[in-house]
Amino acid sequence: MFRLWGKLYSNHKMTRDLTVQDPSEDTRTHKVFSAITEICLSFDLSQPIWLDANISEFRRSSRTRFTKDNFIDDFPFDYLEIQIIEED
Repeated sequence: MFRLWGKLYSNHKMTRDLTVQDPSEDTRTHKVFSAITEICLSFDLSQPIWLDANISEFRRSSRTRFTKDNFIDDFPFDYLEIQIIEED
């Protein structure tokens, strides 16, 4: 089972979170992007833009933070953090 945890922070406090499960046989990349899409739809956010720093951090630790620099639309939060909590 693949599970990705999305957490939205505002004023240095977690304001919302969602865990997305994906039992499919898709690749890890497809599962990550599918989970991010589900999280953003749930939180009513646009899709974040992956910068080189996000890619590097995600490869190292299976987690990354998206700040206002990663969003085209207004982002009135501190950051959106994603983290893989379980992989098959």
